[in-house]
Amino acid sequence: MSLSGKIAAVTGAAQGIGKAIALRLAREGADIILLDVKQETVQQAAKEVEALGRRAIALTADISNRDEFQKTLKEASSQLGGLDIMVNNAGICQVKPILDVTQEEVEKIYRINVQGVIWGIQAAANIFKETGKKGKIINACSIAGHEGFPLLGIYSSTKFAVRALTQSAAKELAAFGITVNSYCPGIVGTDMWVEIDKRMSEITGAELGATYKKYVEGIALGRVETADDVAGFVAFLSGKDSDYITGQSILIDGGLVYR
Repeated sequence: MSLSGKIAAVTGAAQGIGKAIALRLAREGADIILLDVKQETVQQAAKEVEALGRRAIALTADISNRDEFQKTLKEASSQLGGLDIMVNNAGICQVKPILDVTQEEVEKIYRINVQGVIWGIQAAANIFKETGKKGKIINACSIAGHEGFPLLGIYSSTKFAVRALTQSAAKELAAFGITVNSYCPGIVGTDMWVEIDKRMSEITGAELGATYKKYVEGIALGRVETADDVAGFVAFLSGKDSDYITGQSILIDGGLVYR
């Protein structure tokens, strides 16, 4: 197992991509700290990790609250015996024309998608430095962090911000042996894309499922992305084979956006 003896924390681990990442890292040998606001579902995800023979701690935490996030992560890492990998996966989407978005909506998505990543970088880096670990920080970006999409303008701007944070943190933390990278999924068959398609339908008048179908048809490899596709790449970024990669926000979209 390539991650045997490692301890990883994953935010937004109750379902979707976050849960797939937690389970994949567990299969690779890591013990997992699962963080989410959904108490019942994150507890169930932790049971699935334990069924793989790994230790798991499931905790509810508001990642947009700096003090709460840092305290929760520090206590959990102490309980398991350290921290080696931090996956800042949690995030929300927003489908709305830029001209219609409200101040409250902008503030909410930035608190979670941007501030949540900042606080996760801070919390993990402080633990790594205190314990002398050359840890790995892995952030959730998106194809929308490489290209702005219509009706996803505010969401796209948060993911562009994650790319900038990833680059800056990588440069600042390299001296401590800490790497910082991001993964950029495309059209993943999760509940988030079900909601995106629904909102696109409401705004544009397109038939339900039409927007999803249009984007999937543009994927070079000819199929929708799965949460496991993303989790496999995060496992690579978590392991030793990625030790010489830092500051990168890498597209994993089956051939949709090219940079």
